[in-house]
Amino acid sequence: MFSEELELALDASREAGKIAMSFYRNRYLEVMTKRDASPVTKADQESEKKITSLIKKKFPNDEILGEEFGSSKSKKSKTSQKRKWIIDPIDGTKSFIHGVPLFGMMIGFEIDDTPTVGVVHFPALGETYYAEKGQGAFRNLQRLSVSKISTFSEATLLLTSPEYLTEEAKTHPFYALRDEAKLVRMWGDCYGHCLVAAGEADLMIDPKMNPWDCAALLPILTEAGGKIFDFKGKYHSYGGSLVSANAALGKVMLSMISKH
Repeated sequence: MFSEELELALDASREAGKIAMSFYRNRYLEVMTKRDASPVTKADQESEKKITSLIKKKFPNDEILGEEFGSSKSKKSKTSQKRKWIIDPIDGTKSFIHGVPLFGMMIGFEIDDTPTVGVVHFPALGETYYAEKGQGAFRNLQRLSVSKISTFSEATLLLTSPEYLTEEAKTHPFYALRDEAKLVRMWGDCYGHCLVAAGEADLMIDPKMNPWDCAALLPILTEAGGKIFDFKGKYHSYGGSLVSANAALGKVMLSMISKH
């Protein structure tokens, strides 16, 4: 049986998806540029407003961090349980703008900084990935599990940024993996990480990430039996990078970090 938080995240993501789809593949959609030079549309803004309003209605005292409108602080006392929602209303805005269906509504929920609930809804695909700590991970009604590939030479590696392939090699050991993998594809953003959770890819590397890009994915990958961490091997949403992998490759990658 789902918790109130997971039920809310599922409902909110689907409502936001309806809003996004009303703008999808609209050739007259206005694309604006944010301070960090990333694109944003009215679909992003309206989707986040919808998610935030539904959270506030159900849990008015919870903290909310959204990509488009920032942070709304908790109203509870310092001694109470810390509850925080982290929202990316449309992860993969560039895909959305160009009519590519690999964009998702991401909602993560933390209790005392521990990732507890994650939902990623892909309205153009009709797919929803979701998980709750200790309850397993699912795509629609299908229970998810990561692949069993154990060597990088057999692995499918996913990336979001093409710069990762073209820039000069850095000292971090993960940069060598782009030459070792059997197959490298740019099925990026949240979609790629969800494919790892489903066992349809084996690892994904994102060198640059924000908390709203990560929070929903942590419970999903973990509950699917995978490993997910930043470039320092830490399990949280605030490391500025993110790696997802099946259990076998994740264990090897964590070992690589410890020796780096």
